Amino acid sequence: MPADVFAADEQSDRAVDIARFAELARNVLGAQGVKDDIEVSLLFVDELTIAELRQRFLGQAGPTDVLAFPIDEEPEPGGRSPDEGGTGPGAGAPDEDDMPVLLGDVVVCPAVAARNAGEHGVTVDDEMALLVVHGLLHLLGMDHDIDEEAERMERRERELLARFNRAVG
Repeated sequence: MPADVFAADEQSDRAVDIARFAELARNVLGAQGVKDDIEVSLLFVDELTIAELRQRFLGQAGPTDVLAFPIDEEPEPGGRSPDEGGTGPGAGAPDEDDMPVLLGDVVVCPAVAARNAGEHGVTVDDEMALLVVHGLLHLLGMDHDIDEEAERMERRERELLARFNRAVG
């Protein structure tokens, strides 16, 4: 069973083929060795939303094309401590081994992607596909802070896109 990708279009600037990008994400996660019981969210947002997220979490102003938010910590128990066991409320809580692991969130801004697509000489859909793959690789621990890492990440992006990014009409 492939990873579970929750995808949502929370903007109205550009039409987004949610099913296409969710499938791309599932394929990329599978190719990267991600097993089932993994959840990822893929959100498409407007410039104001991505600018607010960037400011809040990175301390940087202005919109960007993609942000990745890996889930680094073990989930905290929910509810009040008396609800964690016994025969009252909270009894029969799911076994942690049965719960999916949250890998993180990838947030893409189609409006910024559209501007970048023109600069890069590609379609908007191809640019957004690159951003989805880029964000997922960040969730999986890849980075581009140093040249060697950046080259490795870009090479893997190209390989995954060549394999899974289907041409659109």
